[in-house]
Amino acid sequence: MKIPALTGTIKRRVLVNYRADPDVIAALLPAPFRPKLHRGYAMVGICLIRLEHERPSGFPVIVGFGSENAAHRFAVEWTEADGSLSEGVYVPRRDTDSLANRLAGGRLFPVKSHAAHFTGSDSDGHFELSMRSVDRSCEVQVVGDDVDELPQGSCFLSLDEASAFFERGSRGYSPSTGSEGFDAIDLVTPGWRVRALKVSRVYSSYFKDASRFPAGSIEFDHALVMRNLAHEWQAVGQIGGVSSSWVRVSSPVT
Repeated sequence: MKIPALTGTIKRRVLVNYRADPDVIAALLPAPFRPKLHRGYAMVGICLIRLEHERPSGFPVIVGFGSENAAHRFAVEWTEADGSLSEGVYVPRRDTDSLANRLAGGRLFPVKSHAAHFTGSDSDGHFELSMRSVDRSCEVQVVGDDVDELPQGSCFLSLDEASAFFERGSRGYSPSTGSEGFDAIDLVTPGWRVRALKVSRVYSSYFKDASRFPAGSIEFDHALVMRNLAHEWQAVGQIGGVSSSWVRVSSPVT
């Protein structure tokens, strides 16, 4: 069955980014992925995204729906069969408040999400969000305000440098919902533009889990925010392994 593309509006998207020990992250990644490094650090994080008017491409806006979603993700790269280098993100966990997203996941669309409750606000450049999965296995809290510069101590020297790093990731990979291998999905955002988010509170039970991330192996680096962008989800489907035969899209995504 042909998997439909979905289109809509990114009302708000926050990328909460951590710098981490590459050896720790490498041990958590399945082959053929390895950490994509920046100044010696692996980069991992959470994508918190509010979608509106979500619908199959070509359908009118009136049939669209909205949702809050969270994805824990690792920046990765791998070597293709021809020796070329590719990059993207590996997403071990997704959460959503949308029943439609959960019902479609693994059926009409490849990626599968856990049920979660989201509360928060986003107004006048101030952002607050709390997420707790229904099974209580994952919790996220982020509070911050829009600013024009990254925090001191970030491993990125400028907002432009951070923006370019995360924009170049071209695809999200998740453990397959049907068998071994990975499900792949592209989030195409042609109007990519970001600001920095000055974070006053950040918490992720996933990244606080010492069984995955021993003490001292991971630290918050910075956060980025974008709002009111047209987008399209393009499902690649179920892939048994990463190779240059995967379908590519020309627009930069992350």
